[in-house]
Amino acid sequence: MMRGRLAPRARVLPMWLALLAVAAPPAAAQGIIMGTMSGWTFSFSGNVNAFIVYTDPKCSDGAPACDFAGNLIPTGTDQKVLRVRTGLAPAFAIFEVKGKEGGLDVGAHFGIAPEIQSLDQLHDTCGTPSGQCGAQIDLREAYLTVGGTWGQLLAGRAIGLYQQQNLLTDMTVFGVGLSGGGAGFTGNGTTLGHIGTGYSYPNFNAQVTFSTPANRPWRWSIGLFDPSVINAENGAVPVGQCCFRVTRSPRLETEVVYTKHTGAAGSADKFMFYASGLFANVKNIASGDLCAPYFGDPAGCKDAVTPWGLAGGLEWNKSGVQFDLSGFYQEGVGTAFMFTDGLGVDYAGDRRTSYGYLMQLQWMPRDSKWKFGASYGDTDLERSGDDVDNENDFLMKYNTATVGAVTYLWTRSFRSVFEYTYGDSQAYDGTKITSSQGALGVMLFF
Repeated sequence: MMRGRLAPRARVLPMWLALLAVAAPPAAAQGIIMGTMSGWTFSFSGNVNAFIVYTDPKCSDGAPACDFAGNLIPTGTDQKVLRVRTGLAPAFAIFEVKGKEGGLDVGAHFGIAPEIQSLDQLHDTCGTPSGQCGAQIDLREAYLTVGGTWGQLLAGRAIGLYQQQNLLTDMTVFGVGLSGGGAGFTGNGTTLGHIGTGYSYPNFNAQVTFSTPANRPWRWSIGLFDPSVINAENGAVPVGQCCFRVTRSPRLETEVVYTKHTGAAGSADKFMFYASGLFANVKNIASGDLCAPYFGDPAGCKDAVTPWGLAGGLEWNKSGVQFDLSGFYQEGVGTAFMFTDGLGVDYAGDRRTSYGYLMQLQWMPRDSKWKFGASYGDTDLERSGDDVDNENDFLMKYNTATVGAVTYLWTRSFRSVFEYTYGDSQAYDGTKITSSQGALGVMLFF
């Protein structure tokens, strides 16, 4: 189930390093930086993490297994397992070059994000259909930047703008959150964190994005994105469901961030407000086997759909206490994974509405290496009129997750994390699934 990947967007420095600087009073690790005679600089930075995760899912009726569309907690005796795996953030190797030519600041960025666990829990995956040995490798970022006093242009593959900050302010970036399943295929990839229980995953996409200068309190970004199809991931369409796979215009995403530092120079004290939006248009050519028919009638599916969404949040950090609150409201986008989770549109091609929020509180006592955090996130899905008319009750009503975490900072670069997560999912037909999950891990940043 878990397809999501986390990697921060970097424009000046890798953003996850900026987040680390906020998370811990000691200075963040800066990686390796080398200069050249021509004035160019090369940097290498990243992280490696590993978590021991134990998951215990349960069906409310006592059955050994249960499921419904949109559920984020796989059940069954094979899902009550212990894994040694990557957390929400994969391991990361970031290579970056920067220079100045003709009055322009230019650069290129590559981010490679492997996980540590093998595919499908196989000891040796060299003989699998994937043809890949060992852990899964994800080339998540590859982009160039050109900038000046006027702002910056980014072109390439990077994280999306819509709900980017909702994700990056989630404290489970440095942990696990919901695992998304522990056994077999559902144990591949990263964990979920609060993806699907507080925000939708923005994903990494090909884009051309303009941003205003980063050295000002307000920063605005707007980008044209390689458009996504709906309900047609890898050519597969849910049975009896409409799909939209004709893209004739790019997807538009935008974001605005306001940051005000309120403490002494170098402190983490600040107030931040952010908002983002998304608009897309995708068409359906309804040509028989290309898109599944609407109850046997290909013409029953809408000709086009226009997904849209709004998201935002705030963060307040003062004297070691940090409070975050974020939320979103969207139509035609889905819940956990935008456009591809089969929940964005109904069987007639009409948009479904989803919304959610995430709130969290973190505290790090003065002159202490201990940090404590708690978060609660919720994502809800509203049934469409077509769902109600056709009694489509085998559909998620909500997914929630409650997370408690204790972190010990051994050094500025090395930390250990203990985390407990309680997940709760319910369908419109009354099916309910809960999960208790414990995780203990280590993370090294450089």
